[in-house]
Amino acid sequence: MRKFLLFLCLLSITACDKLDFSFFKNMFTSKTPLKTEHPQTITPPQQILNIQEAFEKVAEVALPAVVNIYTNQKVKVKPFYPMPFDDSPLFRDFFEDFFNDILPREREYKSTSLGSGFIISPDGYIVTNDHVIRNADEINVKLYDKRTFKAKVVGRDPKTDIAVIKINADNLKYLKLGDSNKIKIGQWAIAVGNPFGLNGTLTVGVISATGRSNLGIETYEDFIQTDASINPGNSGGPLLNIYGEVIGINTAIVASGQGIGFAIPASMAKNIVDQIIKKGTIERSWLGVGIQKLTPELAESMGIKKVEGILVNRVYENSPAERAGIKEGDVILECNGTKLEAPSDLQKIVISVPIGSTLTLKILRENKIITVTVKTDKMPDDEKIEKVETTKNLLGIKVRDLLPKEKKGAFYKFGVIVTEVYPNSPADIAGIQEGDIIFTINQKQIKNTSDFKQVMSTLKKGTIINIFLQREDKTFYLAVRL
Repeated sequence: MRKFLLFLCLLSITACDKLDFSFFKNMFTSKTPLKTEHPQTITPPQQILNIQEAFEKVAEVALPAVVNIYTNQKVKVKPFYPMPFDDSPLFRDFFEDFFNDILPREREYKSTSLGSGFIISPDGYIVTNDHVIRNADEINVKLYDKRTFKAKVVGRDPKTDIAVIKINADNLKYLKLGDSNKIKIGQWAIAVGNPFGLNGTLTVGVISATGRSNLGIETYEDFIQTDASINPGNSGGPLLNIYGEVIGINTAIVASGQGIGFAIPASMAKNIVDQIIKKGTIERSWLGVGIQKLTPELAESMGIKKVEGILVNRVYENSPAERAGIKEGDVILECNGTKLEAPSDLQKIVISVPIGSTLTLKILRENKIITVTVKTDKMPDDEKIEKVETTKNLLGIKVRDLLPKEKKGAFYKFGVIVTEVYPNSPADIAGIQEGDIIFTINQKQIKNTSDFKQVMSTLKKGTIINIFLQREDKTFYLAVRL
């Protein structure tokens, strides 16, 4: 059978002897090399190379001056007690005593947060966000070269979310605060920080908008908006221009959006940072007016023909506004020649000028335009910035002295007002709230913060104290276990 098949093959080859098989032969015997494609490179236009070089230079300047901040805070959590009945005092006390005998009273764990900051002087002053270091028991700073330092709080301003901390180091690379008043929409914006703990991250975008306010993020808002990528961990890091100057402090993002981040303008931050370092206090100018947006409905009801300006809804007693003759119902159209469209427009002007400055207001009153000049005064509710924010007391609260206007609304003309209650602290568990006015602790009068500090120094853990306080128009006692 094999011989027969071989015979058929030879026969078919003989029959096809006129066919040209040279193609197949050459394919295996040809010494001509096959053509291959080589990778090609392009030469970018010089303008593109210049932009790339500019970003590289910004990175060289900025990265060594940007730090990673991580804080530790001790948090105590009260265990959950299952209640078989409604949460009424009759059963709550009994079951809490029962479970206290078999379960730990509370557990303590460390809460860690991450953020960024940037060095502004060779001797270790660092600017960051207040919310990055707020309530921290310990602040650690990691430099770009991997060195780590303990930091202390120099001062903080919660109203603008700016804080200054310091490390003991010399000859540090630092950044310059630029003039954010000169920035324009469309200019380059470069964000540097530690998003999600990824050290030394640089992202690039543009200035998307300026003067963003009424976002409900801080008390005083005048944000720069950018599409440079900002993520959790970028807070406190710098927003830079193409010259490597700080034009903003990255502070917030829109969680439901992409490419929408906000930075505190450097021009606003510079004044606050200088005051914190030099004086330890923040002093702001004050007019003494309550203001709101003038809506079409309000304008119609008040007989105002054109909807423009902002409406005065309150004039504070003994304020610069009262002395200047400003009245409730006035509509402020302009301040120093700048038209006002929202309450924040006037607020930004007032807090940016030195105390004692003269402002010229254009006011609409009874459909007549008048001009009023007013000299600003120091804002009365400014508080001293605490030098050591990590100092706590057994109650777990912060207090300050009553302001003159607050004494008028208090049942007694003395006391301290609660400004902050730490979560899960004895005060928090007992129900003390921000804004409560404390008159006595264990029947001892608390006339001011010095009295409060002195009384607290005599108390011990595990004891039960009584506090007499005022909340709105009611006074009552609270028992607190320390």
